Amino acid sequence: MIPRRRTAAVRVVLGEDDFLDREGIASVLDRLEGIELVASCRDIATLRAAIGRTVPDVVVTDVRLPPHYGDEGVQLAVELRATHPKMGLVLLSERADPAHALGLFADGSFRRAFLLKERLREPVELGRAIQEVAGGGALVDPRVVDELLAAERRRGSSPLAALTPRERDILALIAEGCSNSAIADRSGIGKRGVERHINAIFGKLDLGEAEDVSRRVRAALLFLGSEGRLVDDDRQDGTGRPR
Repeated sequence: MIPRRRTAAVRVVLGEDDFLDREGIASVLDRLEGIELVASCRDIATLRAAIGRTVPDVVVTDVRLPPHYGDEGVQLAVELRATHPKMGLVLLSERADPAHALGLFADGSFRRAFLLKERLREPVELGRAIQEVAGGGALVDPRVVDELLAAERRRGSSPLAALTPRERDILALIAEGCSNSAIADRSGIGKRGVERHINAIFGKLDLGEAEDVSRRVRAALLFLGSEGRLVDDDRQDGTGRPR
């Protein structure tokens, strides 16, 4: 009989300033099959040092860390996209803050997850998020998208209904993280045509005059939420993957 090859564990570094939360999350990680906690840190400086020293597969971090308790987790995600593009990051937050989600996914959604801390009551939730980003995927807590969709509903009917079929196809490519050049290649229209369509999409979705990257991320989240393509508890099969 040929021996079954064992899959290497996903190596994780944890960043959490609260002692009880840090110990609780570390305990959960230690019990999850296929996951190895290699370092646990309480502030952004030691977290960066641990990442450089251990080069983990995934970083799990609170959005706010000492010394400033701002959006250190989001900034770290931006840094890692440039320095370690294959390293996953799971951002933990107390609140469903769309602004933090926009920052987290600004450079693409692949290998990124946004998870509310209340989800950690079920250890499988954290394990699923880690495995998702380690495999190149993405996960957004549905409450974050609910906040965005609720804002759209308060303004009236969903603006997505105003998009033409071509604009909806282009929005789907934006949601996949495609650049304008990639959209042009895949849609068979020129780059200037893509830019005109994207500007029309932003106008119809009433995304304001924010930075282009923020509008792209918000548009993508609205599209994914409307399509039911975000991972949540009600759409799981036995493997923890979306149905």
